[in-house]
Amino acid sequence: MDKLELISGLKQGSPKAYSYMVDTYYNMLCVYAFELTKNHDLAKDIVQNVFISIWRMRTKLKDDFTVKSYLYKSVYNEFLNQNRNKKNLVQLDKKYLEALSEIVEEENDKSIDRLIRFVKQEIEKLPPKCKRTFLLSKKEGLSNIEIAEYLNVSIKSVEAHITKAFSILRKIIGDKVDGILFLLFYNEKMYRKLKHHLI
Repeated sequence: MDKLELISGLKQGSPKAYSYMVDTYYNMLCVYAFELTKNHDLAKDIVQNVFISIWRMRTKLKDDFTVKSYLYKSVYNEFLNQNRNKKNLVQLDKKYLEALSEIVEEENDKSIDRLIRFVKQEIEKLPPKCKRTFLLSKKEGLSNIEIAEYLNVSIKSVEAHITKAFSILRKIIGDKVDGILFLLFYNEKMYRKLKHHLI
């Protein structure tokens, strides 16, 4: 189903068009919402609210409506709305979120799977000490001080290995490396589960 067919179907109240939209974007929107909220259930609630909102206002959709862009903006706005009255609003790293958004907006599920596998392979190719330090930091979540104590090395050595790993991966993968590393280390299990999930 192309863009025009999708918009036309939504405006006409077609369940098929709605299901197509959900099947196409649900997984990636949940990944994005989870990064905003750090809460699996809340992320799903936000995405479901966005889909419900679009269905309710479907007759007002314009023919030049950009589905993907609107969905991501709507998820972000829904997140802000739910947190507007909370004192401790989640602190967002703008550059990191932009990197993640670029991944989930530009790539489909199969492309993301390929990127994740590719990054895993490249991490395995890192020099042994560099790889071990990098994984302790990104996969295990240890601080540089904790890694230094665990490996009995200096903090500068830890920082050097992590910097080297990022430098190598960024040269190979490009600016998408931050978003891919998030999907790989922090969200892989949830992403795999969502991949086959339907509302």
